[in-house]
Amino acid sequence: MESSLVVGVDGSDASLTALDWAVDEAVRHGLPLRVVHASLWERYEGVVPTWATERPSGQILAENIVGTAAERARRRAPDLPLTSAVLAEDASTALLREGQEGAVLVVGSRGRGEFADLLLGSVGLVVAARARCPVVVVRGDRHALEARHERVLLGVGEHDVDSPAVRFAFREAAARDAELDVVRTWRRPSHEPVDHPLLSGDGRVHVAERSSELLDKALEAAASEHPRVRLRRTTVEGPAHRVLTERSAAADLLVLGARRRDGLVGLELGRVAHRALHHATCPVAVVPQRRLEGTEGEQ
Repeated sequence: MESSLVVGVDGSDASLTALDWAVDEAVRHGLPLRVVHASLWERYEGVVPTWATERPSGQILAENIVGTAAERARRRAPDLPLTSAVLAEDASTALLREGQEGAVLVVGSRGRGEFADLLLGSVGLVVAARARCPVVVVRGDRHALEARHERVLLGVGEHDVDSPAVRFAFREAAARDAELDVVRTWRRPSHEPVDHPLLSGDGRVHVAERSSELLDKALEAAASEHPRVRLRRTTVEGPAHRVLTERSAAADLLVLGARRRDGLVGLELGRVAHRALHHATCPVAVVPQRRLEGTEGEQ
């Protein structure tokens, strides 16, 4: 059975924006779409007796939310294969369960009931941190949401040599016929004597060259499989969380890997992904990385 692109909806404006993005993404990749809404109405209102003539308000609301979302998706892409469901679980648990079988999991940047000053809803953060499939948190301005920049941004870390994140970014760029802007950041070694210009300069050159070599190695395999993808490779001195967030203003999608460590329940997003999920000006894809020796990586 072909995996679906799964999108969580709750009736909020942010979830409807995520739905529209998910529809376009499913069409782009030729994937069926699954629209889900999680509701615990039975816990609070009780199971309806078979002889009852009226349905509980919670059930009606849940069915209306998913039904309205499914109809919206069908209007946007009439030929897109689509299924929908109301799941009797809390939102995070339901979406994580759906993500076990889904190809990609899509959520909005904020849901119903989230405080207005929160930059990212709690459900989105939990799902991005723990899902076993790539998660896209949909955020950003109209230019990014409508893919007008024609650019996918990929941040490459130490463990991203031919990683799932790299391959995900190449597939996105190929499907969108977009430029792939690949960035590897580097920092001056903290043990270097900053007051010695010759030593400091040599050290910076060495670190910059090593970053460039790692970048080439990270992209080699995926680039050979996608020779038509236009590549822009950049090494930049500075903190990755700041550099990538700033560059997201000119991208339609930011792709980051998420490393998992043994002994932890979910993924540790790290500073880069955490900041991007809260501050990026385009949708952010967090891709779990395959297990490495001693760790379970991100993508």
